[in-house]
Amino acid sequence: MIFALFLAFCFFLASPLAQAADTLSANQTLRDGQTLVSSGQVFEFGFFSPNKSSARYLGIWYKNIPLQVTWVANRNNPITNFSAELALSSQGSVSLQNGSMNYWSVTPAGAVDEPFLRLLDNGNLVLSDASASDGSGDYLWQSFDNITDTLLPEIKLGWNLRTGLKRDMTSWASEADPSSGQYTFSLEPPDAPQLILWKGSQKEFRWGPWNGERFSGSNEFKANAVFNPMFISSPEEVYYTYTVVDNSTLSRFIVTPEGAIQYLAWLDNQWTNLVTLQRDYCDNYGTCGPYGICYDSTVGNCRCLKGFRRNDSNPLDWTGGCSRTWNLNCGNGDGFVKYKGLKLPDNSRLLGNRSSNLEECERECLKNCSCMAFTRVDVHGNGGDCLLWFADLVDMKNYPSGGDVIYIRMAKAEIDAIARAEKRRRIVIAIGISVSTVCGMLILTFIGQYALRRRKERRRATYSVYRDSGDGGPEEDLELPLLDIVAVADATNNFSFQNKVGQGGFGEVYKGILPTGQDVAVKRLSLNSGQGLKEFKNEVILIAKLQHRNLVKLLGCCIHGDERMLIYEYLPNQSLDHHLFSATFTPFALFQPA
Repeated sequence: MIFALFLAFCFFLASPLAQAADTLSANQTLRDGQTLVSSGQVFEFGFFSPNKSSARYLGIWYKNIPLQVTWVANRNNPITNFSAELALSSQGSVSLQNGSMNYWSVTPAGAVDEPFLRLLDNGNLVLSDASASDGSGDYLWQSFDNITDTLLPEIKLGWNLRTGLKRDMTSWASEADPSSGQYTFSLEPPDAPQLILWKGSQKEFRWGPWNGERFSGSNEFKANAVFNPMFISSPEEVYYTYTVVDNSTLSRFIVTPEGAIQYLAWLDNQWTNLVTLQRDYCDNYGTCGPYGICYDSTVGNCRCLKGFRRNDSNPLDWTGGCSRTWNLNCGNGDGFVKYKGLKLPDNSRLLGNRSSNLEECERECLKNCSCMAFTRVDVHGNGGDCLLWFADLVDMKNYPSGGDVIYIRMAKAEIDAIARAEKRRRIVIAIGISVSTVCGMLILTFIGQYALRRRKERRRATYSVYRDSGDGGPEEDLELPLLDIVAVADATNNFSFQNKVGQGGFGEVYKGILPTGQDVAVKRLSLNSGQGLKEFKNEVILIAKLQHRNLVKLLGCCIHGDERMLIYEYLPNQSLDHHLFSATFTPFALFQPA
């Protein structure tokens, strides 16, 4: 007996399933306690019991992290014991049975020669025919076509238009019960695709329609550092999926039993919620009623579109929405008003399956009295498709950072009123710009004059005339004009290098122009001359009293602090220059030979 058990144990260890193979071949079975493991040790397939439940299910989960199920075969038909097994027949039929009780099965269409069931590293369980398989992914059956509550990278949420297959996500009933819950997340309809979360048969949330870059009303479906959302539209398929930036990152997109839609990634040994799609009050479906727009997360913060008025006076109940200020009169001047920065409303229809320009969209909508709005978006990546609305516009949201443009049908009276208001607005803006321009020029002029006055005052403060209390005022008995330092500085362009005409041992000489227009030479005596104020005044008085035809005329002087300056008439051509540059400061050095 012991030997027989030993042989049975050895046979069990030698079997492929005991070694955690990734494939179940024809006429093999998978029993409770055995698993298939993908070749890269990423996913595992077998029997499990969810949290605090004794029921058994056949499903797929991540191999090396705490139990997190991504797919369940018999979600609505639990097994009550550990005796069930999965079998693959030579004809390719897959069945989960316990005696005569069948819990789940797959029957391929057509004949199969060499069937096998394999678990891939992307979490997909596939049924293939070895004799016909070319590795292209054309499977007889795959779990990716039978989504439960989880969207893994590469799973397609949407439609196979060739076979009519529609793939939706459906939440678990609870954390301990994987049976179908109340919430379904789907892509529909296929011609103007948008994402919708349903609670039973009622729309809870909506994102769309697809506008060529994202689903209208949401930026969460845009590429980021972790995953790249993708929307594919072709004659055979219309679906939403995503890929991860780093293939080593485990990620999943789920609908929780409570109806939350989340992107999760396994980071730092825990599941991190990267995105929750439902963010605020305005994400609730139709919260502001027909022709109402939800503006932010504040409950009841709804407004009517311009040209519409509120139907209900209750400030907290907007389910009645808004109605037109002027009723439409089809064929008598109806037109369209452009609104932008909005989440596009529900129930749009695609005009044909070809590219259309904006003018064609407008003509198509205008000639049908039931058409309430139109816009142009790039649904199929062909340059632009025309979307039309033939019913009241519902579930709109103010979305300035990522909203779309829509053209809404209006009566001629409303369009005329809008045109008059726009004209008045432009006039007011023009007047405002003119007044602002004049005021700005006046202000700039005032500021410039004020700044000039302040600059002169600061210069006068800096160059104030020196007063010598011990020697008496510098101007006393000089019998010559005493110039202010400010006037001298202005005349010589603030003693600029360009005005400098020479330099000697006495100091520097600058050419200047007085306010009267007279050219002068300003001799700025060196501070190292050793002369005091009294000696300087005596010499100035002496020069002023001397008169000679060869004596350069002294016009005035300037005293400022330790500064001593003489102002002469300017004589060019080696006359004044020669004597001023070569002489030290004595009165007689200013004579020229007769």
